[in-house]
Amino acid sequence: MVDRATETEPTEAERIAHAYRVASGGNAWAALVRAVEDALADLAEAERRTLRRDRLISHGYVRGRLDGGR
Repeated sequence: MVDRATETEPTEAERIAHAYRVASGGNAWAALVRAVEDALADLAEAERRTLRRDRLISHGYVRGRLDGGR
């Protein structure tokens, strides 16, 4: 018998892992691979956005020179 007083809500990570496993038809390995692929894609996108932001900031410094552009 399960003691309801000691049960807790699943964490966000557990809910996400469960969703991946369900989407993979119960195959835990496939769910893990898919989750890692998605995490790597998200990381690559974040890096791309950071690089773009850094380029825009650098460009802004060049355009806004204090010497009046001479």
